[in-house]
Amino acid sequence: MLPAWPLRSSRVCRQKIPPLDLIALRRFKSISVPSIKSDHSIPTEPVPTERTRVTQEEQKDQSAIASSHDLYTLHTSSPGSPLFQPSGAHILQKLQAFLRAQYPSYGFQEVLTPTIYKKSLWETSGHWDNYKDDMFAVTGRGAQGGHDPDKEVGEDEQYGLKPMNCPGHCLLFKSQRRSYKELPIRYADFSPLHRNELSGALSGLTRLRRFHQDDGHIFCRPSQVKNEISRTLEFVRLVYQTFNMGDYRLRLGTRPKQYIGNVDDWDRAEARLTMALQESGQHFYINQGDGAFYGPKIDIILTDANDKDHQTATIQLDFQLPKRFELGYDVSEPEPEQTSLSRSVQDPVGVQSETPVLIHRAILGSLERFLALLIDSNAGKWPFWMNPRQLVVLTVGKEAHVRQRAEEMATQLALPDARPGAQTLKAQNFMVDCDNTDQSLAKKIFNARRRGYTFYAVVGQRNVEQPPEMQTLDISIGVHPKQQDVQQAIETFMTSGTSSSSTIPQRSMSENKPTSISLTIPQCQELMKHLESKFL
Repeated sequence: MLPAWPLRSSRVCRQKIPPLDLIALRRFKSISVPSIKSDHSIPTEPVPTERTRVTQEEQKDQSAIASSHDLYTLHTSSPGSPLFQPSGAHILQKLQAFLRAQYPSYGFQEVLTPTIYKKSLWETSGHWDNYKDDMFAVTGRGAQGGHDPDKEVGEDEQYGLKPMNCPGHCLLFKSQRRSYKELPIRYADFSPLHRNELSGALSGLTRLRRFHQDDGHIFCRPSQVKNEISRTLEFVRLVYQTFNMGDYRLRLGTRPKQYIGNVDDWDRAEARLTMALQESGQHFYINQGDGAFYGPKIDIILTDANDKDHQTATIQLDFQLPKRFELGYDVSEPEPEQTSLSRSVQDPVGVQSETPVLIHRAILGSLERFLALLIDSNAGKWPFWMNPRQLVVLTVGKEAHVRQRAEEMATQLALPDARPGAQTLKAQNFMVDCDNTDQSLAKKIFNARRRGYTFYAVVGQRNVEQPPEMQTLDISIGVHPKQQDVQQAIETFMTSGTSSSSTIPQRSMSENKPTSISLTIPQCQELMKHLESKFL
């Protein structure tokens, strides 16, 4: 039996009886739910209202967060193909920029490849026989899926939108004569991919028909396979630690029922991946028959807040595609490991050629799917360095000159490296807005936090009465997934001697408001650059 719940007040009983629909409402409002720790006492913490519960559910809903943060929209005109708003595009571009910054350290060079290829190329790669149902067929001008004897061979062909980048990268490798001294050659590609997923399988950003993948392919010698896989696993670990994605699982997929190549090559490829996983020291498990049709693979699995698994990164070992495209590199003498893996060919002038091994790799996998996992894990609280709403300047009062100066400050903060004429390629810019409406400061702060700004800066008459070089902004932390880390980074920055801001004291606000610091515009710019460099 439930305990008797005491009323907060008996004044409701003495009031004039209201209409029926208000009786229930007022009785609901007058009841105090007991605390779990106390049998009959009035709870010490406020009971969540219905609106609070709705808000908590909305924070867990990706579509609600995407809508409130203006990230993307979906439309029936192109199912499974999101239309990204500027804020969503900003986050995707930050993901790409982060990976591009790491590529030189791991030896990758970015390339651009076509979106559409002839059917004959997909037949060469094996995709037309093994992946055709998941591809979009495209009919070009006059294409009938056959050959006209009066036309050039292959001119009148059916085309297909690419679901993967590997055939195009094979064409790039084959476009030049290669020496063993050049290997490994590592290509990276962010081109959009298209896969004809069933309409019932489409789901938000996690299952799409058009998406971007941080695709990469490594052409290497057999003796280099082990090191390349180890470096790729190290790359994965670095990236997932930076994004604070928590623990991930490694899954080894072996030969499926439908595959190309011979069993011996498959066994050797699986043995190499198993050895690399064992030497990495990370736990992994085997998923029998889950490999790609051209080779075994290592998948990185993340679990979302709803305990649903998502495959993100992947590492795939492929001995088949280089053979099908007749890829080769020149060697002075046959390599010991090469004889058991592929063919060795001698051209008419006596130069020995060997077939490279191909490693497919993606670190984030689908950028859109990774974005969905970030939305899920951060609940709309973006790290400063990738937040499309990094700082908002809030005005106090209605003075025109204060509002005008606040807008000028916002522009200066957004473009710290601005100069007349063309900007340098390394010029930094930040996402800064200005709220100079007539709303109260409390309302503006509430809106800034609700919209997910990492910082808000208050500007009033006191801030602008000094000369421009001495004018300050009162900076406070708004919303961040790792608030304490940001606070600690600010304190370190303030006391490290890297900025003259170390001489400015902190100004504590009332207990129910966060602490703010007063910074000049150059000091605030330095702070933002510092936080972005730390990926906070």
